Amino acid sequence: MKLARYLLPLAMLAMTTSYGLAQTATPAPSAPAKPAVTAPAPAAPAKPATTGAKTTVSAADKAAKSKECSTQADQKGLHGKARKRFRDDCKRH
Repeated sequence: MKLARYLLPLAMLAMTTSYGLAQTATPAPSAPAKPAVTAPAPAAPAKPATTGAKTTVSAADKAAKSKECSTQADQKGLHGKARKRFRDDCKRH
């Protein structure tokens, strides 16, 4: 009788634990499906062939240009927002 008193709660615990673990072991839901495209996006207008290709600038060239603009800002004694504006404008040209 004493054995049944302990086995019944243990059996119930084992059944509920395995059921709980089975519920949490399910795979994660997949990402939501992408919406279907109903109409194609409008095409960008073609650039005329006479404009030429945009040249790519290497990181070293950008760094050299930035250094040159900083030197010019130092020579002019610029600080703060005025220096930032000057350097931004300098790097664009």
